[in-house]
Amino acid sequence: MADALRTAYDAFLLDLDGTVYHGARPIPGAAEAIRRLREQGTPVRFVTNNASKAPGDVAAHLRALDVDAAPDEVSTSAQAAAKLLGDRLPAGSAVLVVGAPALEDEITAAGLKPVREAGDDGGDVAAVVQGHNPATGWADLAEACVAIRAGALWVACNVDTTLPTERGLLPGNGSMVAALRTATGATPEVAGKPEAPLFHTAAASANASRPLAVGDRLDTDIAGAVTAGVDSLCVLTGVATPATLVAAAPAERPTYLGADLGALAEPPGELRIAPQPGWQVRPHGDTLVADGDGTPLALLRTLCAVAWDTGVTALRPGGERATAAFTELGLPTGGEPIR
Repeated sequence: MADALRTAYDAFLLDLDGTVYHGARPIPGAAEAIRRLREQGTPVRFVTNNASKAPGDVAAHLRALDVDAAPDEVSTSAQAAAKLLGDRLPAGSAVLVVGAPALEDEITAAGLKPVREAGDDGGDVAAVVQGHNPATGWADLAEACVAIRAGALWVACNVDTTLPTERGLLPGNGSMVAALRTATGATPEVAGKPEAPLFHTAAASANASRPLAVGDRLDTDIAGAVTAGVDSLCVLTGVATPATLVAAAPAERPTYLGADLGALAEPPGELRIAPQPGWQVRPHGDTLVADGDGTPLALLRTLCAVAWDTGVTALRPGGERATAAFTELGLPTGGEPIR
């Protein structure tokens, strides 16, 4: 399909949790969409903020879900954090790890010494690195607290507050980071998304000059793409919702919007967040009134474009078709502002 979005870019930087899978459950259509990218010869990179698995384990998990993947196609926030610390600390420095064994391995590979205890006063620990690990508990946070209070550099692999799983949204690394913030009054440096290096490294590994980032989170996947200066596609299979898209801050606004990865087969013009044929959205006082006919997603793209342009997020349907589309999108129909 000559006019498909997938033909317009020279690499695709795909988020995983909420975009390709929910934990152990594949998102319908994702494997087929990725297979089509490979058939046309376009490089694929898997860019994940989840620091709990090594690249080889991530690739194996993807293959188990019928997605072809190699370890060197995976870029994780654990790798980004280890590189940051390796660039900042003398070789052999002690780094207290709050996270999974995969994060420990990345710290070792960076020439540093992973430890799990801060000692009596935390003074021997040069840095604390924190990544997602379902097994993290109070004792782990207590060790990190001692080291951070003693002056250790604190690096968070990511600050995603939630993690999309087959059971729904569960606490992410950012929720654990928030606990340490409260306990120490300190703020960590963030190595993964929404910072740009993870995107730049993944694009460089594919020799790409025009990559497209794809993800489900506005505050990490899309914000990271904006920071890195690359176009982005937001999919509605994870965290982002129609309401959060309408109210998105400038730094978190995607180029395109699709239901899922199947959108890569659709024309860019139909996916771009811009006024779409069939729908009219006009200001009426301090409210945007929508009317017309078309698909709900086309209406959402139009609503986002006008809301972003005007700064008005109070929405109201102006007819039966619009009311049905609002209902399908889960948007309020009473004209109240979306925040």
